Parts: sequence; structure tokens; C-alpha cells
Amino acid sequence: MNIHEYQAKALFEKFNVPVPKGAAAKSAAEFDPALAQLPEGPTMVKAQIHAGGRGKGVFTNGFKGGVKFCNTKADAKAMAGNMLGNTLVTAQTGAAGRKVQTIYFTAATDIKKEYYLAILLDRASSRPVIVASTEGGVEIEKVARETPGKIFKVFIDPAYGLADYQVRELVFKLGFGAAEQKNAVKLIRNLYNVFWECDASMVEINPLITTAKDEVLALDAKVSFDDNALYRHPGLVALRDLNEEDPKEIAAAAANLSYIALDGNIACLVNGAGLAMSTMDIIKHYGGNPANFLDVGGGASREQVVSAFKIILTDPNVKGILVNIFGGIMDCNIIATGVVEAVREIGLKLPLVVRLEGNNAEAGKATLAASGLAIIPGDTMADAARKIVKLVA
Repeated sequence: MNIHEYQAKALFEKFNVPVPKGAAAKSAAEFDPALAQLPEGPTMVKAQIHAGGRGKGVFTNGFKGGVKFCNTKADAKAMAGNMLGNTLVTAQTGAAGRKVQTIYFTAATDIKKEYYLAILLDRASSRPVIVASTEGGVEIEKVARETPGKIFKVFIDPAYGLADYQVRELVFKLGFGAAEQKNAVKLIRNLYNVFWECDASMVEINPLITTAKDEVLALDAKVSFDDNALYRHPGLVALRDLNEEDPKEIAAAAANLSYIALDGNIACLVNGAGLAMSTMDIIKHYGGNPANFLDVGGGASREQVVSAFKIILTDPNVKGILVNIFGGIMDCNIIATGVVEAVREIGLKLPLVVRLEGNNAEAGKATLAASGLAIIPGDTMADAARKIVKLVA
């Protein structure tokens, strides 16, 4: 689960990670009360969406930039009016963009030096890793590609936690001045506490800055949480913004289905994550492009299968559907019954290929054949993939 910058900074403040003074507004009527919480003087105006590259983004109304510097609060209020309610398109949103429904005002800060600092889970080592660089404010991928020597990594033993010597190593490599070091040490330790105690999968500050007063501040903030651990954090769940999520994925979660939208045109309905990955791979192998990852799990009901079809068909890019079921715990005839009900209820016109194997597969195949519907059987996974790719093409 992702949260907005203003929410991430509020979380940072709870853990004593210093940030510039800020206030959010969700309507034009809230602009003045939000700005009143900030000191007089230069103000930053930031459009809040779950995507990077906001500063270089372009609104569909022609206004450029989702992050703006303003000399006065009056200018900031006018600038916010250009952003709120409009759609911002960035390199990470795709052409559709994201509608801006919250504006975040922050006190502008004099920057002496910019850095990059993030904590994330390194899956290769199964440990948290701190990634830092003296090159902040730019894409870290570009730094990694062009000047990899400027990126430092510190792997943390989860049983022991962040050690003092590791913090000192980071502060030394980043080259903080003598007066800044104490503040940097405190920020790094507290940031790790955010990551660990909130079950985050990523905590990122880009840029982390120093000021002429030797402050070390999080000028930006990005936080993602491990969905599987959210049951331990009801307060964090309350920060979820459904407007920033794919409606298909929200509907799937409500039906206890695992769904992730992709950019292809062949929808997949599969039981089991491993089989779903294999199904997507074999579609690609035969020249097709999967439109989604959809796992109905090991014990799906007929109702869930019908829901899955409805979710699939809300994607206008879908031109065909492949159902690939291996019945272990799952009864293939339950899937077949659900498929037949879904096709009849929806009036499906798209090509549909179904492969059933395993528990009660013969009964499932008989149910499909007896339906009289245009459901094409696949004898094997390869046969089913070849058929749906050919039909869609």
C-alpha cells in the first residue's frame, strides 16, 4: 500500500524525522486555513498523487509542473487552484494521468546540499538495506547507471537491527559536515524505526537536504507498506486512498481474488500464483500478451468465478480469455460451473479457452461441453495458450 507525501511526512514527524512545516488541503475552501499554518514567505505547492516525476509532469489543462515554488502565500493559493481537480500526467502515470485531489503546501527551504536516502527490503539477502547517495534530487536509476560509485548500500541484520557503526559509516560516506553529523545520525536511526515498526517495504527521501543552519531534513517522502502486514496497523490502513488504485484491483480484493492489471489483451483466470506466472509466460512464449494476473485461489466458489469474469471484462483492452485450472484442492467442476454461469450472465462475446486438469476435471469438461456455449477446450496448457493467442490475433 502506498500513501501520499503529506501522509508520509506526518508519519515521519511521529518518529521524529524532521521535515519542513506543511499542511494539506482537499478543497479550495481549505487553501487559506492550510496556508495559515505555515510561516510567512516562500511556499512550495505540491500536487498529491501516487506517482513520481510530479515536478516535470503536465496537467491535461495545459498547466505545467505539479511541484511549484511561490514567493508568497497569495501566489501559492493561486498556483494550487491550477492543480486541484485537474489531471496530472507524469512519466509514471501513463497517458491517463491521475486526478489531483489534494494539495500539499510546505514552507520553502534554503538548500545547501541534496542527498538520496532510502530503506527497502532486499529480497536476494532477505534483509533490509539502506541505499544512499550524494546525488539527491534526480532519478536514482540514472545515478546507478551513470555513476554507480556514488551509491552506497548498508545491509542490516534484522535480528540485531541497525548498528551504530553502520550509521557512522553512512554519515562518513555521505560527507556530512561536523555540525550536521549529529542531526544526520538521528534522522537515519529514526527513519529505520519508521521502516521497521510500520512494516514498510520502502521508505524513501529524495531529496534529503542540509541547510545553512546545519539542519538535515526530509524534503520529500515516499512510503510503501507490506500489504500482508497491514492487519497489524489499522491506523495505517486508514491512510489508504482508493482513488489512487485500479478499480479492478479494488473489486478483486473485495471478492477475495488476487488481481493485478497488465497492459496486454489476453486475460488470465488461474488458480495458484505459480500457475498464474507460468500461464503468463506461456502466453508470451506463443506471441501473446497477458492482460492481467488473476489468481482465484485454491478454493474458489462459483460466485468468485463470476466476479472474476466481470472484473476481467471491465478492462477494455481484453480481447480474449484463458482459464487455466489445475485442480488439487480445487474441484474443476466448480470452476466449470462458474465459467458457464458467468458466460451466460454476462453474454460473453470474446474468445474463451478453458483448460482443466486434476481433481474432477472430467466432470468439469463435461459441464462445459453440455453448456452449448462457445467455450473452446484446451487439452494442455500449451494447447490452450496457442489457441487463445491465435484467436486473439
